[in-house]
Amino acid sequence: MKFFYSLGSLLWAFHFQAQIRGVVQGVDSLQTKPLKNVKITLLRAGTSVYSNEDGTFEILLGKQSPDTLMFSAKGYRSDQMVVTRSDRFAALHVVLVSGQLIREIVVEGGKDAHGIAKLKTLHVEELTSAEFRKAACCNLSESFETNATIDVSMADAISGAKKIQLLGLDAVYTQLQMENIPFLRGLESTFGMHVIPGTWLESIQITKGTGSVVNGYESMAGLVNLEFKKPKDLPLLYLNAYQNRFGRTELNVQSGQRLSERWHMGTFLAGAGVYGNIDNNNDGFRDQVLSNTFNLLQRFSYQGPRMEAQLGIQAYADDKTGGQMSFSKQNPVGFGMGLQSQHLSAFSKTGFFGKKPGQSLGIIANVKFQDLKGFYGLRTFEGKERRLYLNAIYDGIIGTADHKIKVGASFLGLQIGQFAAQPNGLMTLGNERTEWVPGVFAEYTYSGNRLSAVVGTRFDQHNLAGAQLAPGAHLKYALTPQLDVRATAGRAWRLPNYVMDNLSLLASSKVWLGNQALLPEISYNLGASIVQGFIFNKRKGSLSLDAFYTRFSQQLVADRDTLSNFVVFKNLSNNSLASVVQFEFSYEVLRGLDLRLAYKFQDVRALFDGKLQTQVLLPRQRYFANVAYMTRNKRWACDLTYSRYSAVRLPQNGQGKPWALLNGQITRNWKKTELYLGGENLLNIMQDQPIIGAANPFGSDFDATEIWAPIMGWNAYLGFRFTIK
Repeated sequence: MKFFYSLGSLLWAFHFQAQIRGVVQGVDSLQTKPLKNVKITLLRAGTSVYSNEDGTFEILLGKQSPDTLMFSAKGYRSDQMVVTRSDRFAALHVVLVSGQLIREIVVEGGKDAHGIAKLKTLHVEELTSAEFRKAACCNLSESFETNATIDVSMADAISGAKKIQLLGLDAVYTQLQMENIPFLRGLESTFGMHVIPGTWLESIQITKGTGSVVNGYESMAGLVNLEFKKPKDLPLLYLNAYQNRFGRTELNVQSGQRLSERWHMGTFLAGAGVYGNIDNNNDGFRDQVLSNTFNLLQRFSYQGPRMEAQLGIQAYADDKTGGQMSFSKQNPVGFGMGLQSQHLSAFSKTGFFGKKPGQSLGIIANVKFQDLKGFYGLRTFEGKERRLYLNAIYDGIIGTADHKIKVGASFLGLQIGQFAAQPNGLMTLGNERTEWVPGVFAEYTYSGNRLSAVVGTRFDQHNLAGAQLAPGAHLKYALTPQLDVRATAGRAWRLPNYVMDNLSLLASSKVWLGNQALLPEISYNLGASIVQGFIFNKRKGSLSLDAFYTRFSQQLVADRDTLSNFVVFKNLSNNSLASVVQFEFSYEVLRGLDLRLAYKFQDVRALFDGKLQTQVLLPRQRYFANVAYMTRNKRWACDLTYSRYSAVRLPQNGQGKPWALLNGQITRNWKKTELYLGGENLLNIMQDQPIIGAANPFGSDFDATEIWAPIMGWNAYLGFRFTIK
């Protein structure tokens, strides 16, 4: 009987709760702009939410109606309005007036650490800085440890390079951006994520499937957009220090200054080093690469009455040494690995506001210089990249705010050279090219009470790949106030960098056969998702189910099955595909105690050794659980994440073993300081024989690339965060 009562209560919550949504803007003497972290409270129901980055919000009307909706934000006069059930699905537009003439009211709070962006038409999963604090998140590759959508794995057992996978496909098929600027592309695709500190991030938006055509043509599996902390929101001083038991040390410093009423400056400094000479499996090779990394980002922001801008410059240097325990750069004895990478880039984002509401012109510019040089044993590699990117976007409204249009033009100029060689002449690979890619695009957005749609296309004229079209369509329909259905379809393409895209495969004795013509990779993506939100026993929860299918009409693959001592690069036509289904459940079990469960099945196949086979080293199944608890006074926070992976296929039809990963962290908060203690791989699972032929690294059987599980044992770390606001 109790079961039927609970089921009935759950169905009641699904059907009868009414959703109120809208957008909050703030107006002062300079401009009108969207407001984030505005506290929106239903006074009668006693529930509150906070507005998103773009000012949007959604809240569920309680059992009693009408109710009063209160809006309060730091530096703005509070406002209120009466809402009833007739306002469900209504798009409210609230404008708060600057409170400079009255004493400021400080409102502390924030939005959920993790969740689906409900008001967006595209399937966008957002991770906030609160989610990053659940783990060490020393760099970008570690910022997805509490996330089930993106998988993180090691590329080889020597360099320590980590790679991410979305929809079962490697990161090169995911469009990475920093605030809508192409990021970590080209020569940075293998090691770039290791040098971006997780503490620099304000949020990450993960779009599954085809992204917006405004952002480019490379969104084959999806789009990951990184929002860095803005100068205006930075504290006067922020310090983050980290130390683990394996000799890894990191220090991050951030500082924000107000230069004038309209100008703000932000400084980001990061230094990291790995000094522990560790060989836990006694194979004679270091289990982790020794490294020194220094990173600087200086950015500025301007906010005027008719214009705003973001400017920045970034520089970093990364030096790595790995290989046998006896090897060092001062004493190069035995098998070694080395990497030296230097980076310099600058960006600007400028927005001009028109006289009509919703009318604006945005101009994005980015220039980048990247040099890379290194070696795996006797094999050397190097690369040079010079990149210029421009994008101009016009936003306007057709008639009413329900109909929006974006049109614009982009340009990419790229000079890239990448080379790999072996002294005995068995392998000499190289590709040096210049790309010129002018493009135009248009995108239409419809926002109705229940139905919303984003439809667009872009045309790019590539000097090597020819004329390319990249259309995309996204639909969302609200079946009920809490039940959303989404669908997406699109075409995307990219020109591969087969040396840098597969750089870790140099950590073996296998010879590369890469004399294929350089052809563009082209994919078609279809996807659908269902997201059901609910309130049960006065606590929020959600259920989501999504399925995505990607088919490549053309793809360059690295075949490790056809010949045992070779990596054969092949251009495949209509012989590679990826299907991914993911289910996720989240619920606030008790006040402050959140539970998240997920299951993912992925089937990624291509033509290997003349047969359509599963991609190597990719688990078909993943089980995920995350439990997070925070005390009512927010002084203590605990987090535990468990992932279990199924067995993987190895080259030549070998098979790995299923394995599990357990990570946890405890955080103590004071007014200005946070102290955190954590552990990784707490089950102490290690892969047997991660390096094949370790006793003879210059022999024909040597291979350090068949990695499917951790190669180091349990890890413990300690760190602190200190903030002066």
